[in-house]
Amino acid sequence: MIKQQSIILPPLGRGFHLVTDNIMQQLGPLPNCGLLHLFIQHTSAGICINENADPTVLHDFEIIFNQLVPENIKGIRHTYEGPDDMPAHIKSTLTGHELTIPITNHQLNLGTWQGIYYCEFRNHRSSRHLIATIYS
Repeated sequence: MIKQQSIILPPLGRGFHLVTDNIMQQLGPLPNCGLLHLFIQHTSAGICINENADPTVLHDFEIIFNQLVPENIKGIRHTYEGPDDMPAHIKSTLTGHELTIPITNHQLNLGTWQGIYYCEFRNHRSSRHLIATIYS
């Protein structure tokens, strides 16, 4: 069986945000066994799985990504929405736009220290949309 629904992430602002609980609340009960596929419908934000226990990891990700892909890079042309525009597109490519997570015993089968990150690379705040597909 396949179930699909939209998930809306609230406007959290620039940075890396742990959203596992938010996603689970919107999904409701999970099947005993299956797969959850998440796809973010944006080109300037991403999703990934990483550390869920220490909030300093979220902070450090932001610092490292900004050093890897800074704003105001000389020669960039796609700046229609500001200096964070093209860097946001590059950063979202680094994190990716989709995840597939196993479902076991009605729960996401993440590792002990794993959580789902919403990665916002734009300076403005806006809600973001995910498509969640559950295969059971």
